[in-house]
Amino acid sequence: MATGAIVEALPDLLVEPLVRAALLEDLGRAGDITTAAVVPADAHFRGAVVARQPGVVAGIATAAIAFRLVDPAVRIAVERPDGSPVAPGDAVLRLDGPARAIITAERVALNFLCHLSGIATATAGLVAAARPHPARITCTRKTTPGLRALEKHAVRAGGGVSHRFGLDDGVLIKDNHIAVAGGVAEAVRRARRSVGHMVKVEVEVDDLDQLAQAMAEGPDAVLLDNMPPEILRRAVAIVAGRAVTEASGRITAATVGAIAATGVDIISAGWITHSAPALDLGLDAG
Repeated sequence: MATGAIVEALPDLLVEPLVRAALLEDLGRAGDITTAAVVPADAHFRGAVVARQPGVVAGIATAAIAFRLVDPAVRIAVERPDGSPVAPGDAVLRLDGPARAIITAERVALNFLCHLSGIATATAGLVAAARPHPARITCTRKTTPGLRALEKHAVRAGGGVSHRFGLDDGVLIKDNHIAVAGGVAEAVRRARRSVGHMVKVEVEVDDLDQLAQAMAEGPDAVLLDNMPPEILRRAVAIVAGRAVTEASGRITAATVGAIAATGVDIISAGWITHSAPALDLGLDAG
């Protein structure tokens, strides 16, 4: 799999509090009592985090920070940066240092690394399946509470892009907004009156009639929800480049190619962050 995108790590300032909280949760009130009892204080460990299955890695910084927070003496060499494809047996990180620290941090480091690499791998699978069409794969706000920045970063490592980060950086008018506002057109008009000129306005539509109403108000983007490919193709023709077109609903590796072929600009999938299977990576001594 070679559909990821090498991306710079997120700033430590953003990542460290999340990793610190996970370590505090794991260490509890007395620390790692098993390792303290079994591993001599002066024991040394040399090994690597290794891929057990093919995929795309993400979350390297989280793993590195976990080991360093437990003991800054742990030396870490990055073999595969975020966005790198890996095959079974490939080393992702090499570790050298106090055995107690490395073993204590192992589970938290791998929890982050396996989860985020799973997201990158799932995203890369959709990106590959959508080719050769130019539609871009994006995630949504369906993220693990507290981990949104990490998960959206993992999507980028998989070759995808991010939708709005939160409720405050873009308008997305959905079905319940429309129901309360009294219609698609009125909802778009209210949004236009309310937000500044730098804020994009997107509206979700369920059928071509709603799309026509929305387009009369000049939205920046339209979310074409749960439309089959033949209807999506007609919707793209109606929009005719006047707005960004986004397809959403039941996106899988089996369906994304046909959806991309309709000419939509964006394909969004919530499952790549909330339900992507973890990528199997493990820590091996030696």
